Amino acid sequence: MKVFFSLMVALALFSACWPTSVSFKDKGSMDPRWKNFMVKTLDNNAANAPLSYGPTLSEALKDGVQNNTRLKLVSNPDSAQINIEGAITNYMVTPIALQAGDVAAKNRLTISTNYTIYINVPRLPNEPLTENQMTVSSTRFADYDSNADFSVVESQLIEEINKQIVQDVINKLLSNW
Repeated sequence: MKVFFSLMVALALFSACWPTSVSFKDKGSMDPRWKNFMVKTLDNNAANAPLSYGPTLSEALKDGVQNNTRLKLVSNPDSAQINIEGAITNYMVTPIALQAGDVAAKNRLTISTNYTIYINVPRLPNEPLTENQMTVSSTRFADYDSNADFSVVESQLIEEINKQIVQDVINKLLSNW
């Protein structure tokens, strides 16, 4: 009987401390009036970037914001409180880790982007005047062996860099600027 009673007390104590919900989505640091977002396909201003890179990064950004915040993706800019526009400004492969004879042991793919995030939320009474836009610049890179064929590893490198760029934008949205 003592064991049963001890077990019931322990169970009651543990269940009182157990979380009722677990989520990795942000619920509190963004303005609660922000409900929807839209991403305009990024302009590709980098001469060496693949033609499909603008749409690829735009889709990664949509997926990242939608999966890691409470914002919902919409296609109409008038119904979005957050509108994200941007451009790919640099896409460059450079040699690093030079060895004897000026031969590179590794190469680096560097991608730079600039974003403007427009906030379309009316001001509340007595609310201080705030900016209705914010900017994000992100430069990220990934290294690879110089004896690897770039065309073979390029998509993997782009995926790795895209995750970092998307995280930069999400961090700006969540930072309560």
